[in-house]
Amino acid sequence: MNKAADISTKKLISLAPNNWAKWVTGIPDIVTGEILNTEFQWISRQSDVVIQAESPQYGKFIILNELQLRYTSEMPRRMRAYAALAEEKYKLQTYPVLINILKISNSEVPTGFASNFIGLRAIQDYRVINLWEVDVNIAFETPLPSLLPFVPILKGGENESTIREALRMLRADEQLNQLETVLAFFATFVLESTLVQEIMRWDMTVLRESPWYQEILLEGQARGEAEGEARGEVRGIISSIETSLEAKFGSDGLELMSQISQISDLEQLKEILRRIVVANTIQELQNVL
Repeated sequence: MNKAADISTKKLISLAPNNWAKWVTGIPDIVTGEILNTEFQWISRQSDVVIQAESPQYGKFIILNELQLRYTSEMPRRMRAYAALAEEKYKLQTYPVLINILKISNSEVPTGFASNFIGLRAIQDYRVINLWEVDVNIAFETPLPSLLPFVPILKGGENESTIREALRMLRADEQLNQLETVLAFFATFVLESTLVQEIMRWDMTVLRESPWYQEILLEGQARGEAEGEARGEVRGIISSIETSLEAKFGSDGLELMSQISQISDLEQLKEILRRIVVANTIQELQNVL
């Protein structure tokens, strides 16, 4: 995840690190320590959040939390690398957890990495948590405030009353109220934008401040920079539009790609990506096009 989203992730987990650690590990008597530095010597990309933890049964260890907006096929290899780098840096056993936020397909997400090259094997298991499979009541009852901004995409969290309750809890706590843009962003995936605007009581352009929206936008720009040319950036934004359409509207959204893929103007493509965030229907996007 990019830096902006990474900072938001650290903030989320730091709200209640003990309850978070109990949730992701299933260890009831776990006690967390500090959130550790995730800059590794041999790799410039940071993992999301590494927490030092301890339990009577397992002693001291670290929990490596990797939050992904969308799962990609690169994640098993990355999880292997991050787990090894964390263990090398802190000299402690590592419990890696991959948390996927948006459901892209019905395919099962792998829970490990395995390779066999010239008879030499590399194996890394990790826990997978798909937020769309997590019961929304966990966010309210545990309590687990780190999950409140994700309520709309949790299992059973797509209704208006539940989202309003999550918003009430966020606004009642000074540590949480800045996270309402994240809640609003994910609410647009399950409610009409006009209703989200009414619930939030602010203009929907505020959604552009959400680190998750910024991640989708910057993801496309990064792909373009990697190719080193303007056409590469255009292709990167088009790729981000495609995955965003699929996440929000499924196969119906992908039907627009034949038209969108013909657009070469970068600013126009960025505007289309912004409109996807607040669009209620495919028809609204067709009107924009």
